[in-house]
Amino acid sequence: MGCAQTLLAGLLCLLSAGVFAQAQTPVGIADQRARSVTDTVLGILSYARWPVEPAQLRLCVVGPTEYTDDLLKGTTQATGRPVTVQRLLADNPAITTDCDALYIGKLTDTERNRLFTSLTGRPVLSISESDDQCTVGSLFCLRVSDDQVSFEVNLDSVARSGVRIHPSVLQLSRRKTAAP
Repeated sequence: MGCAQTLLAGLLCLLSAGVFAQAQTPVGIADQRARSVTDTVLGILSYARWPVEPAQLRLCVVGPTEYTDDLLKGTTQATGRPVTVQRLLADNPAITTDCDALYIGKLTDTERNRLFTSLTGRPVLSISESDDQCTVGSLFCLRVSDDQVSFEVNLDSVARSGVRIHPSVLQLSRRKTAAP
């Protein structure tokens, strides 16, 4: 009886360790999307140049978002420049002074119009997460799918932003998604 109990206890330990390992190993699709969005946003930011380069890049997240869990932790660009991330309300006046870049989630048309009106004449790079047509305000509009994160560029907004974007990034936006 003692040997059977020991064997059973050992078997249970092995099985529970296997179940625990399996639960931690696969990364959920939401986590993968969040990491992919973070990589894409950091990539876009690394190819942007401001009239006066900030030593520490200040990224502000505005509105409800789906993919910013990883981004909100703050990070460092490949160049070594730190990126601080903070969440602000769309009508917060600090957006015009405390943000070098904006990550924009879902906003009403009124909130969006007010936000972009407040940014007129200021060198702020804006990236929109919501599924819009990339025609109003934002410099970049993300397209998030299970397989990849791509983006569109609003060339009119880029030209008016005061932020220079490397031509390589503009070329990437023209790349079509691979057929399944």
